[in-house]
Amino acid sequence: MPDKPPLSPFIRPGKNGEVILHIQVVPNAPKTLADGLHGETDEQGVRALKVRLHAPPVDGKANEALVRWLADELGVPRKSVAMLRGKTSRRKQVVVSAEAVKDAGWKALLDQAAD
Repeated sequence: MPDKPPLSPFIRPGKNGEVILHIQVVPNAPKTLADGLHGETDEQGVRALKVRLHAPPVDGKANEALVRWLADELGVPRKSVAMLRGKTSRRKQVVVSAEAVKDAGWKALLDQAAD
């Protein structure tokens, strides 16, 4: 397993080995899945992974669904994935703990970003 995640427009290093994922969510989708990259690259070279969520944007349900889906896709414990910014926005930053970064299955997420 790699010690750090691969380079990608939606993955950025955080503090102390954490990783920040930039996500654009689309709630109320028929099924939860990644749908490629969203938007243009900004001045820091960041884009967002577009994730369609089968959850409504009500009472934090979409945020919970996003964290659960990311943890499942990466194959890490749910406690290793948390919302960092954007709890009430469609543009979100999600942090993956340093302990989980080395064990995460990045390939599945990257493959979905490429679709």
